[in-house]
This record gives sequence, structure tokens and C-alpha cells, in this order.
Amino acid sequence: MSKPKKLRPKERDAIIKSLRSGVVPRIGLQHVQVGRALEVKSLLQDIETVADGGSSFRMVIGEYGSGKTFFMNLVRTVGLEKKLVTVHADMSPERRFYSSKGQTQALYRELIRNMATRAKPEGGALSSVVEKFISTAIQESRSKGTQTSEVIHDRLQSLTEMVGGYDFADVINAYWEAHDSGDEQAKANAIRWLRGEYTTKTDAKKALEVRTFVDDASMYDHLKILSQFVRLAGYGGLLVCVDEMVNLYKITNSVSRKNNYEQLLRILNDCLQANCEGLAFLMGGTPDFLLDTRRGLFSYEALQSRLALNTFASGDYVDMSGPVINLANLTPEDMYVLLERLRHVFANGVEDEYTVPDEALAKFIEHCHNTIGQEYFRTPRNTIKAFLDLLAILEQNQDASWQELLRTVCIDKDCGILASSENSSGDDELASFRI
Repeated sequence: MSKPKKLRPKERDAIIKSLRSGVVPRIGLQHVQVGRALEVKSLLQDIETVADGGSSFRMVIGEYGSGKTFFMNLVRTVGLEKKLVTVHADMSPERRFYSSKGQTQALYRELIRNMATRAKPEGGALSSVVEKFISTAIQESRSKGTQTSEVIHDRLQSLTEMVGGYDFADVINAYWEAHDSGDEQAKANAIRWLRGEYTTKTDAKKALEVRTFVDDASMYDHLKILSQFVRLAGYGGLLVCVDEMVNLYKITNSVSRKNNYEQLLRILNDCLQANCEGLAFLMGGTPDFLLDTRRGLFSYEALQSRLALNTFASGDYVDMSGPVINLANLTPEDMYVLLERLRHVFANGVEDEYTVPDEALAKFIEHCHNTIGQEYFRTPRNTIKAFLDLLAILEQNQDASWQELLRTVCIDKDCGILASSENSSGDDELASFRI
């Protein structure tokens, strides 16, 4: 596997700071990606299916720190390169699939706020998507010699057959009229509606002469409309990424939790039965969220039957075609390559500035593996943080020796923070790293 090229200082700092804080960097994922070849290949096929007008539903399952968020962000990056529009959000107590107190609308707002395209990967791309739709309509009207309003009306006709699609089409028409007349306030009103920022029918009608707005009950319907709209604008489809799904598992009220699972079942059924076009869902959760038969998804019989794992996929056999993808452990070889890439990024991609030699990488892995065994390969987050902490110490203390640090410094099991073994119990295990 080839090493990353030389990095810009800004990119290098963003990657290092994020990883040392235990979060996924927003840029530069390709510089530290290792392994997961089968998983990436499977999701790439999903992206191709969506771009061809199909649909997809995937649940990424892994322990805390196993790399779920990193993997999902990598898939989003690939989706952007394949001309998909992506939206993403983290589930939280204030964001849910089903609610009557605004949590579902809050989830929709967060998704739209993080809308991204290849030209605008940082988010906030809703306006540019609408503008692209208007631009393509103008070009088509010129080539056909017709009015732009007629082209827009014809292209939006298919949306009016969907739930909520008639008002959606009216809002896009209102945006075009404001664009044509130079009315910036009317354009802003239309964007507000598309972002789900109206909370009453009165306000929506006053601003745009439409009878509805994006509320808790219509959130999913609007995502389906949006997937159609982005295709009309010239994109491949819509990829919806929702992480931290474990927050649904943590809902204490059983009725509320069941309602959220029912909404999740509706989404799953639509995707599996191809009832939505150009729409993909990618969700991340923990094993308990999926497998717990008391509170997890498997507590809901219909979901359990659809998300059940392939019983033949055991040992050396894997199945990446089902709706659930269990993130496999990184192999020792993957871990070694990961440490190589981290060292390369830390040195700004300049080999002559490497802080530690290859021998140190092997010794680091050996210490970790001897201390906690295979568990070390399941949660790379703490490993990454600890290794970067080690490099930071060596960079700022020129007289420090990596051999000495490996003998005298341990890593806290819970947070991966470097700590002196002299403050510990003194047994032989503390002479090595603990993750």
C-alpha cells in the first residue's frame, strides 16, 4: 500500500488534532484509511445502485472506537466523488425518527444543514443544489425555445405525485420567480421552508402560499422528495448518513422507542422493496443497539427478521450483501500500515522527518497485543490517540527515547491517555502500553 503524499500544514494539523481528540477528521481521510476493503467495495456497489436510480439501506455495527464514524465518513466522501448529494447527522436525545415534540424536525434540519456536494463538501449546499436545478432548467428552456417557468413546471410534475410533493414543487417555483425578479427575501423564504425552519402552517402560508411545512410527521417523506429533486438537478441521488443510532436504544420510554423502531422499519421496507428512487441510508450503531432482544432492534420482531445475520457467515466466510455490516477487526498487518500512515502524516509527509523508526512501530504493536490480546484490534481509536501522543512527546522532547517511553509509560484503558507507570501498581504488565 502506497504512503500518502506530502501534506499541507493545515491539512496535517486538522488530521492530527482530530485524531488526538478521539474524533474523525473532516478532511484527509484518505491519508489514514487502511483495511475495510470488502466493506468499502460493498458500499461502493450501493452507491452505484443509487446513482442508477435504485435504493439502499445499510447498518454499520461496531463497538465504540472501532471506526464506525470514520468508515461512514469515508463512504460519504466516496459518494460525493460519485456525484451524490449527502446529508448527515448524529442521533441524540433531541433528534429522533419519530416524535411529537419537534425532535424529528430537528433531525431533518441537522441533515439539511450538513448537505454536501462534491463542489461544496463542507456542508451548507442546499442553496447551490436549488441553483443548479434552476440553471439546468434555464439551459433546457433556451435549447427548446420555451419559457423557463414551463420547463420547471414540467420537470417538477413528477414530484406532485408524492406525499408533500405538490407544496415542495410550489416552493421551488416560488424560488424561481424570486430568482427571476431579484426578490432576495422571497428566495430566503423558500430556502427556509426547504430547511424545515417553519413551525406553523400560518407562517408557511404567509411567506410562500403553501399549506404545509416539514414537521415531525413528514420528515421521511421530504427526504424521499429531496432524493428525486437532486436527481432532477443533475446529481446521482441522495445519501443519508445517521450516526450514534445507539441513542434510540437509550430511550427509556418503551412506547417512544417502539415508535422510532417502527419508523426505521418503514424506511428499511421502502429501501429493500425499491419504493424510493435514488435514496440510500447508512446508519451506525453498536452491537447492543442491534442485538439486545430487550431494548435493541432485535426486540422488534419485524426488524429482527429483516436484519438477522447470515448464519452461514462465520469463521472465514463473510457476507457483505445484507443490510447489516459488522466491522471486522483490523489485522496486525492493517494496524502496522495504520501506524506507518500516522507517522507519515505527523511528519507532514516528509520521510526524513519521521519521529520514530520502523522498529518502534513493531514494538508498539507487540506491547499492545501482549497486554490485551485481540481486543486491541477491535478499537483502533485509542491506539491511534496513544501513538500520536507518543509522537508528540518525542517531537517536543528531543532527548526522549521511544524505547524508554515504551518501557516506562502506559496507556489508560478507558481514555488512552499517556501516564507514568510509576504511579500505577508496579506489576510487570505496566511496563507496556495499555489500551
